[in-house]
Amino acid sequence: MTMTNLPKVSYRIGKIALGSALLLGLGAATMAYAKDEPLKTVDKVELDRYLGVWYEVARKPLYFQKKCDRNVTATYTLNENGNVNVDNRCYSQDGKLNQSVGEAFIQNPPYNSKLKVSFLPSAIRWMPFGRGDYWILKIDADYQTVLVGEPGRKYMWILSRTSQPNEKVVKEYLDYAKSVGYDLGDVINTKQTGQ
Repeated sequence: MTMTNLPKVSYRIGKIALGSALLLGLGAATMAYAKDEPLKTVDKVELDRYLGVWYEVARKPLYFQKKCDRNVTATYTLNENGNVNVDNRCYSQDGKLNQSVGEAFIQNPPYNSKLKVSFLPSAIRWMPFGRGDYWILKIDADYQTVLVGEPGRKYMWILSRTSQPNEKVVKEYLDYAKSVGYDLGDVINTKQTGQ
C-alpha cells in the first residue's frame, strides 16, 4: 500500500466505524424508546380458553422463584367468586416439590388481559395490597403460547401448553418481548424434564 492510498483506507474505515456506531446507537435508542412507551396487552382474552395447565418456558429472574430448578407449571381454574385460582408448582435442585397457591383478580373485564395476583393467605386476599400485575402481552390464536409480563418490565414469563415447545415459537416470543422493551440479558430458560 502506498502512502497515497492511506487516506482513502482511513476514510473508508472511518465510514464503517461511524455506520456501525450509528446502528448501535439506533438499536439502543429503539430499546430505550420501547421502555418509555406504555406496555400494551392483547386486546382480549377468552378466559375459559386460557384456563388449564401451562408450562413455563422462560422467565426473567424473580425472587420467589429462586428455589425453582425445573418443571415449572401454572394451573389456572375459575373459583366460585369468578376469580382465577393460581396453582404454581416447581421442583428444586434436590427434587423437592414447591407449590404456591394464589388468586388472580381481573382488572379490565370483559377484556381480561390485565390481572392482579395475590399469594397472601386466602383469608386476607380480598385486601388490595400485596398483589402483583399479571398482564397478557402476546398470545397465539390457539392459546398454545403466551407472553406474560408487568408494566415495569421487570418480570416476564413465556408459557406453553407443551413442556417442549417449538424453538422458533419461543424465539418469536422472546423477540417480541425485546421489541416492547424487555432486557433479555438475564432470561432463564426453564428446564422441563417431564418429572
